[in-house]
Amino acid sequence: MNEISQDAAGPLAGLGSLVEVGGPVVAILLGMSVVALTVILAKLWQFARLRLGDRRSLDAALEHWEAGRAEAALEVLAGSRSPAARVLEQAMGGQMDPQMSEALVREEVARVAGGWLETLRGQFRTLEVIGSLAPLLGLLGTVLGMISAFQALEAAGSQVDPAILSGGIWVALSTTAVGLAVAIPVVAVLNALERWLERFRHRMQDAVTRVFTARSGAATPQPRSTPARLHPVSGEDAPGGGRQDERKRASGHGD
Repeated sequence: MNEISQDAAGPLAGLGSLVEVGGPVVAILLGMSVVALTVILAKLWQFARLRLGDRRSLDAALEHWEAGRAEAALEVLAGSRSPAARVLEQAMGGQMDPQMSEALVREEVARVAGGWLETLRGQFRTLEVIGSLAPLLGLLGTVLGMISAFQALEAAGSQVDPAILSGGIWVALSTTAVGLAVAIPVVAVLNALERWLERFRHRMQDAVTRVFTARSGAATPQPRSTPARLHPVSGEDAPGGGRQDERKRASGHGD
């Protein structure tokens, strides 16, 4: 039990000594690393819960839509948790509503898609700020440590000990190392999340475009007017044709 407690206390003791050496700057950097880790885990859980990589449901719904089975397409989308499914439901529902113009449907789809993208981008700014400020805070700690080291060197007077200067420089550079250790993984994960979201946005835009360009059973074409058929022998219209109507009107005028 004592060995387990010592092993568990080892990392905590190391962090405590690091904070003691680096001062408040290292404490702030460690706090920022905790915030960044929390945000990253929350975003990964959000992206996995909403199934941003779900392409099967979208492809199946689009196949039904292009084949004219609008109700089947909506049923497939209802079983998906992807935000793209909600956007496609809005697009298909608007296309099936004869009272809504295509321009109005497109505006509504753009509004819904923009809302989802803004939700998915949430907390990205926090990671950007941490990735930008962490190296600067580390550099600030280094400058402050160098100032303290030279002050101690000056206070020693003629009895200058090189260990004083080297020890102060080591303490000063440790804050820069901590700042870079916090910033590098945060920036890397942020770029990966942004790329993930960008691919999702492209797939969603492509699917919405296919909804508007594909023929579906939601919009049935209007019946075309059939031309008058001529009688095969006399060349006159078939019964009820336009030429017989003209003769009737002419005979009425003659009477």
